[in-house]
Amino acid sequence: MKGIYYDTFKSPIGMLYMVFSGGYLTAVSFKKPAGIQYRAGSAPDGLIRQLREYFGGSGVVFNQKIRFLRGTDFEKRVWTTLREIPYGETRTYKWLAERIGMPKATRAVGRALSKNPIPIILPCHRVIESDGSIGGYSSGVDIKRRLLELEYYSKKAMV
Repeated sequence: MKGIYYDTFKSPIGMLYMVFSGGYLTAVSFKKPAGIQYRAGSAPDGLIRQLREYFGGSGVVFNQKIRFLRGTDFEKRVWTTLREIPYGETRTYKWLAERIGMPKATRAVGRALSKNPIPIILPCHRVIESDGSIGGYSSGVDIKRRLLELEYYSKKAMV
């Protein structure tokens, strides 16, 4: 499907709105996209299958093609590096800053994560504070906690 369109996915943590540009995923939101008139379309079957597996407790690795329509080069580096965090595990803001080669940029990493346009697929919920506290989440700490619990208990069941 060409052009910009959206599809929905009913998840255990609420409705997900996925925005696509051509075959590329450009955004995931818990709120219906506003401002631009998107037309309804169909998400790729593979992504829907992977979302079902993910919310079903499988350690799926998302392989959906993505495209960033906004963001600085720094933000894009932060977002892309999120794919290195394994399912059911967490890393710290400091780890992420070090991983992108900017060890003193932990606050900037946090700001970049708050702008992540593709949560869940790019798992910013897996980033926590160095002291083990949960930290923030653009869609709310309750959703972050639920995602972390889903992954933790699912991974534990897999072992």
